[in-house]
Amino acid sequence: MLNKENVYEVLKDVIYFPKGDNIIALNMVENLMVKDNQIRFDLVVDQLGDPKNDILVNGAKRTLAEVFGEVEVDIKLKEQETALSKVKHIIAVASGKGGVGKSTVAANLAVALARANQRVGLIDADIYGPSVPMMFGVQDEQPACFEKDGKTVMLPIEKYGIKLLSIGCFVDTDRPLIWRGPMATSALNQLMNDTLWGELDWMVVDMPPGTGDIQLTLAQQYQVSGAVIVTTPQKVAFADVLRAAMMFKEEALQIPIYGLVENMAYFTPSDMPDKKYYIFGKETGQRFADQLGVPLLGQIPIVEKIAECGDNGTPLALDADSPVTQAFNQIALSILNAKF
Repeated sequence: MLNKENVYEVLKDVIYFPKGDNIIALNMVENLMVKDNQIRFDLVVDQLGDPKNDILVNGAKRTLAEVFGEVEVDIKLKEQETALSKVKHIIAVASGKGGVGKSTVAANLAVALARANQRVGLIDADIYGPSVPMMFGVQDEQPACFEKDGKTVMLPIEKYGIKLLSIGCFVDTDRPLIWRGPMATSALNQLMNDTLWGELDWMVVDMPPGTGDIQLTLAQQYQVSGAVIVTTPQKVAFADVLRAAMMFKEEALQIPIYGLVENMAYFTPSDMPDKKYYIFGKETGQRFADQLGVPLLGQIPIVEKIAECGDNGTPLALDADSPVTQAFNQIALSILNAKF
């Protein structure tokens, strides 16, 4: 007999394999209507445009037809609202090697985007070495938490017009974080999914060095718009950076690369701002970018103030007159104009 109760029972046989359960148990069926010879309902999916959606819809229609015969089935896809539903773009700032200034690039890129009238969030995903709290001067602050729909959610800390969150807001940063991979990825998922990010144009994610669990989790579970790769001019640094960049080009991930940022590209004395001393070699950043087949987004000089500002919690990109700011403004503009 064709009625709502029986349709619900039949739909329990439709399994959504990525989550290992049926679409009724996963609360993926909403607004079910049964009238005459018609069945209509909304199917809540993680992301519109996912090829798995077509497989699921066809499976549901086939299952219903096997039980109820020739019925008209109208299924409308509806995207699941999540903490990131109103985030337009996610940028991964990555490097295969530690110590190349990846966090400095992530922090100042976030500031440059915000100065370009963009709504910006910043997640410190460097679980084992969080530095964003110090760079923004919020190491003694914790995000507000409250209950919503029976679940504890967080409000990100806001500084300089940027919404930011880091594992460093919750742990003693003077002690090592001795966690296995699953604990680290769980922490990342909580920062991403259990936070009220609201409407953002850009979510900048400061990645840990290497090509491990955090990188794979971000690439496979979230819709990453693109990656920014950070290197220094030395060949030994680029050898590790190359591996990190190749990870994003793997067929299973296929994340576009906005381009390469060459940090510590040259030295500029504070009393001679027009001088450039290429102490690690000249034009190596362009050669590295050419080798990767991506644009060179910008060259960040070595200046004394960039370290001072990072330690003082005021990213140098806040200083409109700094040559570093000009470099980050150009990087932000390149990202805003990128077309993949």
